[in-house]
Amino acid sequence: MPTRKESLALIAAALALPKCSSGSSTGNAVRVGSKNFTEDITIAEIYAAALENAKIPVERHMNLGSTQIAMAALQRGDIDLYPEYTGTALIDVLHLPPMRTRPQIYGTVKQAFEKRYGLTWLMPSPMNDSQGLCVTQAVAQKHNVRTLSQCAKIAPQLRLATIAEFLTRADALPGLQKFYGGFHFSSARTYEIGLQYEALVRGDADVATAFTTDSQIGTDNLLVLQDDRHFWPEYNVAPVARISALKVHPQIAAVLNRISPLLTDAVVRQLNYQVNVQHADPADAAQQFLKEHAV
Repeated sequence: MPTRKESLALIAAALALPKCSSGSSTGNAVRVGSKNFTEDITIAEIYAAALENAKIPVERHMNLGSTQIAMAALQRGDIDLYPEYTGTALIDVLHLPPMRTRPQIYGTVKQAFEKRYGLTWLMPSPMNDSQGLCVTQAVAQKHNVRTLSQCAKIAPQLRLATIAEFLTRADALPGLQKFYGGFHFSSARTYEIGLQYEALVRGDADVATAFTTDSQIGTDNLLVLQDDRHFWPEYNVAPVARISALKVHPQIAAVLNRISPLLTDAVVRQLNYQVNVQHADPADAAQQFLKEHAV
């Protein structure tokens, strides 16, 4: 299996649908995909390994790319399922306004995906990997900034370190600018996913995009700015699957629905720490997770 660094290097070739099969390919194999960041890859590896433990053949199609690329692969039938986030689906895929409650968000995306795309959502996990903006303690003190409202106003004085998707997604910078006003940074430089934190700590940026389950927030003692006007909904991860695949392998739902309740904020932060900081392979972290939880 590729390392995290090697996996990220494959992003440019995402449309080629790189495969990492657990064995010989068969027509009945469940094709598990992922997007192009550590957390999604690791959770997809957990899904894949759990299915294999249940004697279901699996093909891996990890590190496909952005939300749009993963969704397109699912709709084309190139993959059968991948981990997606309810808030991302609501705003970035369905282009609906934010909703406040977890059941409302999940019910809306599940119904819409089934009606529009022939896809369904299995049980969501309790973990909430919300988007955010973070700063170092030194920047927070220098600019007296602790909320998104404050950041929106002083953004012309600040340099943003971000990932490419954040500049275009409706639930990212364009949405923040429309919802809060402001947020016109003096500069915005893009990095591979995860490297924006390094730029922030080095002093090459004043603000960085963040996901609230990222291990770097704790290890680097970063401050996530308070979303004081509640722009972002909850982002609970769940398997999104082709209904046709569930008909071929109806046991998929039972297997993955046993996994979802185990993926809490604390557990996912630890998984991210293992891969990002301890440099564990996502597949190894997934196997350790299943062993610890006797799945």
